[in-house]
Amino acid sequence: MVDLRPRPSARKTAARRGAAGGAAREGLWHRPALLNLISDVLLLASAAILGYAVVMWAANRPSFRLREVVVLTPPAQVSAEQLEYAARSAVKGNFFTVDLDKVRDAFEKLPWVRHAQVRRRWPDALELRLEEHQAVAYWTVTDSGDTRLVNAQGEVFVAASNAHMPVFAGPEGYAPILLSEYARFSQTLKPLGHALVEVGLSAREAWQLKLDDGLVIRLGRDRQDAPAEARLQRFVAAYPKALAQRPMQVAVADLRYPNGFALLPMEGGNALENGK
Repeated sequence: MVDLRPRPSARKTAARRGAAGGAAREGLWHRPALLNLISDVLLLASAAILGYAVVMWAANRPSFRLREVVVLTPPAQVSAEQLEYAARSAVKGNFFTVDLDKVRDAFEKLPWVRHAQVRRRWPDALELRLEEHQAVAYWTVTDSGDTRLVNAQGEVFVAASNAHMPVFAGPEGYAPILLSEYARFSQTLKPLGHALVEVGLSAREAWQLKLDDGLVIRLGRDRQDAPAEARLQRFVAAYPKALAQRPMQVAVADLRYPNGFALLPMEGGNALENGK
């Protein structure tokens, strides 16, 4: 009798072949769901690329060319020539491709422009809104001597102006403080009947004021034992009486004393001390 059963080694070989055949049948090409997913991804990517190409082609057609910049806030300080120059230098591309940030930056670099807003207006224009600086004083940096301007927010900017405004002088970065103190000092000095035209702050934080009649007030530093505002109030109350007792043309009022002040006359006169 012949034994037809496979030997153990033969059984193992057959098993391996069966496993390999099963793995082959489980490969990529025998997995319809995965093939459909890959097909959908490729189709979606192709559609996106084609759509982008069509949009870019259409966006660059001459029919979408920008034709004007409409200024919605008529400027008071910025000239039409300055606006035209900024527009010509920054407006590049068409309605869809123009860089609005670049256009805004170009307008904000113009003198007197504090902020600019730019938006598209269909089909061929840009809308421009400008916020201009409202200058309230001249500013002189004590370190460099450069002359600039101060706006109502206490910001320093560079522009040309012939307006009649007070003059501030102080270290770099102190413009907001001088603007605030100018309002306070002006209110305190109001009873004297003369406008405050200059406010100076030294590097040691000593104040000096000047009125429109030429009177210079050396106020000095704001000390805890003798606050600058208190010394100024005392001077305003006593100054008219001091002049009534001894009429003179005063050049300088020195308020740096804790309990009084000294009046220095024009050349040739004698100084007057009050309550020192």
